[in-house]
Amino acid sequence: MLKTLYPLVKFYLIWIAIFIIERLIFIGYFYAKIFPISPREFLLTFLFGLRMDASMAAYICALPLLFFIIQWLIPNLKISSKVLKIYSFILLIICGLLMAVNLNIYQEWGTKLPYRAISTFLEYPYQALISSSSSPLLIPFLLLLALFFIGRYLVNQVLKHPIKLQSIKWYIKAPVSLLLIGVLFLLIRSGWQTTPLNPSMAYFSTRPILNHAAVNTEWNLLSDFLHSKGDYKNPYLYMDDSTAQVKIQPYINTSLPSNPVKILNQPKPNVVLIVLESFTSDLIESLGGEAGIAPGFEKLIQDGVLFTNIYSASDRTDKGIIATMSGFPSQATQSIIKNVNKLEKLPGIGQEFLENGYSTSFVHGGESEFYNFKSYMLSHGIEKVIDQYDFPLKDVQSKWGAFDHLTFQKQIEYLNESPQPFFSTLLTLSNHEPFDLPGPPKYGSDSQANLFRSTAFYTDSALYSFINKAKQTNWYKNTLFVIIADHGHRLPLDKWDSFHPNRYRIPFLLYGNVIKEEFRGEKIDKIGNQTDLVSTLLHQLNISSKPYYWSKDLLDPNTAPFAFFSYDNGFGVITPEQSLTFDNVGKDIIYLKDQNIKDSVNQQLKTIGQAYLQEVYRQYLAY
Repeated sequence: MLKTLYPLVKFYLIWIAIFIIERLIFIGYFYAKIFPISPREFLLTFLFGLRMDASMAAYICALPLLFFIIQWLIPNLKISSKVLKIYSFILLIICGLLMAVNLNIYQEWGTKLPYRAISTFLEYPYQALISSSSSPLLIPFLLLLALFFIGRYLVNQVLKHPIKLQSIKWYIKAPVSLLLIGVLFLLIRSGWQTTPLNPSMAYFSTRPILNHAAVNTEWNLLSDFLHSKGDYKNPYLYMDDSTAQVKIQPYINTSLPSNPVKILNQPKPNVVLIVLESFTSDLIESLGGEAGIAPGFEKLIQDGVLFTNIYSASDRTDKGIIATMSGFPSQATQSIIKNVNKLEKLPGIGQEFLENGYSTSFVHGGESEFYNFKSYMLSHGIEKVIDQYDFPLKDVQSKWGAFDHLTFQKQIEYLNESPQPFFSTLLTLSNHEPFDLPGPPKYGSDSQANLFRSTAFYTDSALYSFINKAKQTNWYKNTLFVIIADHGHRLPLDKWDSFHPNRYRIPFLLYGNVIKEEFRGEKIDKIGNQTDLVSTLLHQLNISSKPYYWSKDLLDPNTAPFAFFSYDNGFGVITPEQSLTFDNVGKDIIYLKDQNIKDSVNQQLKTIGQAYLQEVYRQYLAY
């Protein structure tokens, strides 16, 4: 009987070997981020990843085991070994593809391949392809081929001889078959313990990338898919809800009478909200970024009001739009804009303007249906949505749609005909992978970082030109321009991991003749969030911000300096005393700005962050 079962064991071990090879490829591909690595850390990466590898290999072996048991119990039923080969080769191709995609996803997002990347591709295949078109393809493709041919060789070695089914009595076969199914179940679950296998069991290091190397890509994707709905249970329960609400009370909109500094000289100005794609603070010299990339923005700063310590809600545009226009924080692994039923229950700044006599519009050079932007705008008080289908075909030359300078021009033309006062939002797109430009890149095309610098420089030029053209209109003198980024980026410096707060730091600028002269050129250093734009703006216009629970007024001296961001694996909290990031999978603090702060302070700040994320997700579920 052992001779009969031996090929099954070898087939199972082959898949563990394939996952080990995948891990070696991951470590080699990201050697610049991983090294130096001690021999101990290197071995622990494989040791802690073994349980997940074993579980995924068991998933793969479930169907072959079923075929084996059927053929073993019914000898006259012949199942060709070619079926198992075809099955194996298909899975090898799938694993190779997932491995290759994961390499590029991890480079950009800093997380192992999540289901939302797959769901985005399935929902918006064209946008997903062009977004990834600037990512390296040759090396991941060659690695895919290498994995496939190595796996194919190993599978052929096991299956080159037909499995010999020994003649054994049925009353022995039956319990052995049940035993094999039981063993497979235990391998999938990874043991008898109360808690089934989860990604945190692969975590062992204070360095997130080593933990991510240990996590099996295929298992992680399967687990994320099975838990992807996330609409019924809060995965971020750290305390009872009442305790969480008490802990976050100092950092939210309490609806108490606000006493902001009034910086506007007109009570009801036009408002133009400009959301800049991926315009991280590292692009702006006044915020400590590189010099020369955004000279136009620097000139605007001289006559505007700049908020210097603002952090985005997360790392993607779908979450940035909701944070900016609805004042609702990111839900970590979920994105409320994808759920229309929940989405429509959110408050939205467009509604406030519409109800206060403003005409409203949204201008975007791409497809407004992407990420449900159109449905969000129309259901939140935006009367007119202008997207790439409103441009002449000759102007839609970018892979994403119309270039930014044409989008700004379209907004000028529309606002010239719009009744005042108006509220108009523009979302740029050129500063996004694959970093298309209508002309030669200023910083060259030898690297992604330089392409990013070039598209940022172009967007900055388009923005500054737009402001200068607006100055020639009859509505400029009565218009407030609100300029903010949708999220930060790892580029151009390429040194901020997904857990580092600097990756989320973004510009926020108020500009226009409606700002009192004594405030022009002022810089406000209070720590705040992208979500705080709503209350800050509405209070300047004497409009209530009561529906915006998470949005604080940054111009109110009583507002606590505080920022929060979340991403797939965790969250970050920023205060004047300390900045920290907490890993939700490893259940550990993985970043501290000041290592000398007392641990009691760090633990208290971590608890506030946990309460914040718990309450955000509770409200997400309640919508």
